[in-house]
Amino acid sequence: MLEIHQVCAKYGKLKTLQGVDLSVGDGEAVALLGRNGVGKTTTLRAIMGLMPCAQGTIHFNGVDLNALPAHKIPGQGIGYVPQGRGLFSSLTVYENLCIAITGDLDLDLKDYVYSRFPRLAERARQAAGTLSGGEQQMLAIARCLVMKPKLLILDEPTEGIMPSLVADIRAEIRRINESGVSILLVEQNVKTALRICSRVVIMEKGVIVHENSSEEIRRKPEIIHRYLGLAL
Repeated sequence: MLEIHQVCAKYGKLKTLQGVDLSVGDGEAVALLGRNGVGKTTTLRAIMGLMPCAQGTIHFNGVDLNALPAHKIPGQGIGYVPQGRGLFSSLTVYENLCIAITGDLDLDLKDYVYSRFPRLAERARQAAGTLSGGEQQMLAIARCLVMKPKLLILDEPTEGIMPSLVADIRAEIRRINESGVSILLVEQNVKTALRICSRVVIMEKGVIVHENSSEEIRRKPEIIHRYLGLAL
């Protein structure tokens, strides 16, 4: 589905990606882990055409994403929830959902989104900026879902969210994956990443340095300690 091969990118003279190889299969959930500043977010931005690639290729279902302008990439079936969520705070929940489509949500789409996130149905006419952090993250995910993506890319979806809502968001991401949508997840909370994803890819200094199943990572927690300095 998603194939990234030897992708390099830089900010000015600073090389942030130095030959990234990464794949996400059909229906797979993959966690991209690493310390702060190693290039995880840059990798996601490169996929979405928001960061130009100096070298390498990015293909999605056989389509060369490097050849497309950024605004055309979501139309290929990729939903992207960035850090900070990217909501329009003065627009209502419903208006934010409609940003991704032409016209109003039809009844099927409303049912599809609101059945997954009942809180959004309750707050449909409320300004997005007045929602809690967890509710805003739900809205950011829901805004992608109205486009019925084949791949959902999430950058730190549980960052700064109350623990009581983290569990809800984690469970919903798993349900989205179980419905057939592939997931590429950047997440600082390693335990959350392991609960959602079946495969883990670890990045250091702009390159992939380790790849393994989540099951194997649980059996060998020293891997996480070695690369991330964390204890499971």
